[in-house]
Amino acid sequence: MTKIVTLIGLSALLIGVAVLLLGVKVLFVKGGKFPSGHAHDNPRLRQRGIGCHRDAD
Repeated sequence: MTKIVTLIGLSALLIGVAVLLLGVKVLFVKGGKFPSGHAHDNPRLRQRGIGCHRDAD
């Protein structure tokens, strides 16, 4: 039973650290925000002629 509780605790800690590290720019930089994941916001994809699927519809 204690092995399961330890495993769940370590898993929760690892997930918490991962979320914190992913959000460093958002949490600690004034005006910080997550980068856009849309294809139309990426200049390299636009250079290759790759666009957002929403624009194709």
